[in-house]
Amino acid sequence: MRRSDRQITDPGAIEEILHQAKVLHLGLMDGARPYVVPLHYGYELVDGKLTLYMHCAREGHKLDLIRANPNVFVEIDTGAVPISGGDVACRYGAAYSSLMGGGTATIVEDTEEKIRALEVLMKTQTGRAFAMTPEMAQSVAVIRVVVPAFTAKAKPLPQ
Repeated sequence: MRRSDRQITDPGAIEEILHQAKVLHLGLMDGARPYVVPLHYGYELVDGKLTLYMHCAREGHKLDLIRANPNVFVEIDTGAVPISGGDVACRYGAAYSSLMGGGTATIVEDTEEKIRALEVLMKTQTGRAFAMTPEMAQSVAVIRVVVPAFTAKAKPLPQ
């Protein structure tokens, strides 16, 4: 990471980014071109291993791309606030926190895992526990992304 002064390594601060953000950007390869799609997500962060869950329609372009190439990249950001540079254009910026990393996507087929993944997703998105049924799980596709290594950083608001 070029800006090591902005690097976040504290697990609690990393978890706060994952908790606060509600949308991730999933990067896939569409032949020779990148294809990026925003998705709501759920997460589990256990012993530094990040697992993300997303849901979508049971058919579609992103699922076709995952089947063709499961190597993906995720970017999550939160708390973007503009920072004024006054009369100097190059001093403008933004405060933010972000997390990103490469991983492997899998389309989850097991109904019990889909149910658990959807419950994790709903807890992340709403802060509430919801009981999902097999019928609910069968009505959507669930994508699991395991991100073995990631980086997190933040630029705080100036004092």
